Amino acid sequence: MSSRPLVLGIETSCDETAVGIVRGRTLLANVIASSVEEHARFGGVVPEIASRAHLEAMPSVVQEALKVARVSLEDLDAIGVTAGPGLIGALLVGTSAAHGIALALDKPLYGVNHLSSHLAVDALDESRPLTPAIGLLVSGGHSSIIEMSDMARSVKVLGETIDDAAGEAFDKIARILELDFPGGPAIDRLAKEGDPGAIDFPRGLANSDYNFSFSGLKTAVSRYLKEVPTAHRADVAASFQEAVVDVLLEKALRACRDTGIEALIIAGGVAANSRLRAQAAERCQVARVELRTPPVALCTDNGAMVAAMTSLAVSAGIAPSTVGFPTLSTVPLAQPTWK
Repeated sequence: MSSRPLVLGIETSCDETAVGIVRGRTLLANVIASSVEEHARFGGVVPEIASRAHLEAMPSVVQEALKVARVSLEDLDAIGVTAGPGLIGALLVGTSAAHGIALALDKPLYGVNHLSSHLAVDALDESRPLTPAIGLLVSGGHSSIIEMSDMARSVKVLGETIDDAAGEAFDKIARILELDFPGGPAIDRLAKEGDPGAIDFPRGLANSDYNFSFSGLKTAVSRYLKEVPTAHRADVAASFQEAVVDVLLEKALRACRDTGIEALIIAGGVAANSRLRAQAAERCQVARVELRTPPVALCTDNGAMVAAMTSLAVSAGIAPSTVGFPTLSTVPLAQPTWK
């Protein structure tokens, strides 16, 4: 197989039907159909609605990605698909589509880890060598710090969420503030009108190990709003966001210091947060740590990240997954591909 494999990746773990195509470490296409508007009135993702939306969107999204990349299915060297973690019904739509394409074309099929794939987006730059890095993965359901020696083979989880993840906390506080769904972008927008130092909200587990806890922060914000019902909502949003960002970066940069690794990758949906990106740039400069963050369009769930993870696995000589591999709602981040 080519050292720059042509790979199609399918992502359907939640409410985005996404297909990406890469050649080696070069992105050729990234097409996304989101059903977020169909879930907004419920205040969260409804699994059955997401699954049906994936079924309807899959054929057109695959065709559009092939068109944008200017390739055909027959040109592909491998197919990759998110096999977990995620919503089981949604995952099954993606894995079924991937199995169908791979079996029809007799192409190798790789089931990959959704979480590892978020970090693999960093590989989509062939001008830069792949070097060890600390990964800060911040998404709706996960906040983790990972020591990345070889993304396709060797990742070590240093710390992770023990209760509410950062993205989950954003969604819950957005509901309390009566903001739109999804909560992350809504709080980011409102926080720009507020003072991040107005309220000193707690920094959970800030001085302990690498694990994260945001449930106490959520409770503190809720209690504050009950005690001060006239509080300026923008100040509350900005101060809450500052507390989250402060803890995320303090622990991530401490991991860089402790391991001697001089590069930090921030990935996942919360990596699109403007305050996190701005503070990360400032703090990494002071700490003399190389900061690598994906473009905002590649922070949220997308097919490019799945294709990137699959391409790394192919290039590393990892064997394809067995046909009929399981889809799992939960899976360790340290398992990047399925057997």
